[in-house]
Amino acid sequence: MVKLEASHHPVISYRPIRPSDLEVLEKIHGDLFPIRYETEFFHNVVNGRDIVSWGAVDRNRPNGQSDELIGFLTARIVIAKESEIEDLLRFDSSKSDQTLVYILTLGVVESYRNFGIASSLIREVIKYTANIPTCRAVYLHVISYNNPAILLYKKMSFQCVRRLNAFYFINGQHYDSYLFVYYVNGGRSPCSPLELIMLLVTYVKSGYKLVASRLWKNEDKKFSKWPKCKESGSLLPMTQNKRILIADGGGGGGGGGGQFI
Repeated sequence: MVKLEASHHPVISYRPIRPSDLEVLEKIHGDLFPIRYETEFFHNVVNGRDIVSWGAVDRNRPNGQSDELIGFLTARIVIAKESEIEDLLRFDSSKSDQTLVYILTLGVVESYRNFGIASSLIREVIKYTANIPTCRAVYLHVISYNNPAILLYKKMSFQCVRRLNAFYFINGQHYDSYLFVYYVNGGRSPCSPLELIMLLVTYVKSGYKLVASRLWKNEDKKFSKWPKCKESGSLLPMTQNKRILIADGGGGGGGGGGQFI
């Protein structure tokens, strides 16, 4: 485990993960995660085979360790229409080049936490994603009991869009997962927050109209001798109104309002 002296002042920088990081990368994953990753995964990360990655190092670290990993983020580019969040995106499905970035792993060694390293790594992947014109979102899963990670992603403006029951199976026990999404390059959910508000306003307005129409009908019953004309807003005697309705029915016009003017 990495230990820091009280007087130590880290100088954090970020770089791509390289083949020389293999041993340290595998060790940190083993220390941090309850899930065990296959050796092939680590080889794919350090060699950049279908995986993009960022590493954090402390340039002020002594004993020749100034280039040793203290944090990392690994991710993969996936096709949007083949992803599990296709239904959470609004994009042109006819375009096969639409992509997403899925964060595979993110971790910082314990002694280097609270230095903003995880936030900086997330910003790196967001910046990378935003520079891919066809990319529409960054997304990831977080195990349900990992409250620090959940708070971090919310702080970074990720949206928690779904809870997946029994997503993880660890040491003979199932755990739920939260699905977080960060939209980029115009990508957004099928129904944005603004659209939800507009739908709510429309719903409320329709409710008011329904109540108003019922109240108006009640008023009509009170003043049945003087029913309101639908078109002109004037008041017509009952006998005249009845006559017009008969003429309208006889003409087969289907109730066209112009006949009342």
